[in-house]
Amino acid sequence: MPGRASKTHPVEAIDWPAAIHGALKSQRVRQVSYVPDAGHKRLIELCHADKSMAAVPLTTEEEGIGLAAGAWLGGERAALLMQSSGVGNCVNALTLASNCGFPLVIIVTMRGEWGEFNPWQIPMGQATPETLRLSGVRTLRLGRAEEASAVANTAAKVAFEEQSAVALLISQQLIGVKSFEEKR
Repeated sequence: MPGRASKTHPVEAIDWPAAIHGALKSQRVRQVSYVPDAGHKRLIELCHADKSMAAVPLTTEEEGIGLAAGAWLGGERAALLMQSSGVGNCVNALTLASNCGFPLVIIVTMRGEWGEFNPWQIPMGQATPETLRLSGVRTLRLGRAEEASAVANTAAKVAFEEQSAVALLISQQLIGVKSFEEKR
């Protein structure tokens, strides 16, 4: 049985980036924009490998909000990947979705939480949920790999059905602690 440990079989790791990718596909997302981020590395790779998706690198996160608006106007669905520090770069642009009534799916890898080593990540990491809320963005939280598909599907479904902004916040505990130390 997957996910259960026994004396002879180890616990199978759940590939939560693949589950999120599958949820985006099931919700017919065709464009995924991102600023490169180690926490999203596998999901970005899956989107690039998927012939039915356009994976678009950005120079700054708020560009992805405009891209999502354009995708919707052009009849396609989009999602934006970013790190929690990128939310601070989008404060003005985040209200565009609620003011203009288009769906916005944001998948945010959290920093400044459990095990954070970089003090510069803590303030925005702690402010991210409230910043999103004040900008009119509903938030859902993903803390367990086995819930990735269901939570990502819910986030995208709500955004597209209600033409609203929804952010899925991926716990730092799930993505793992980053380190600048070299692996030996």
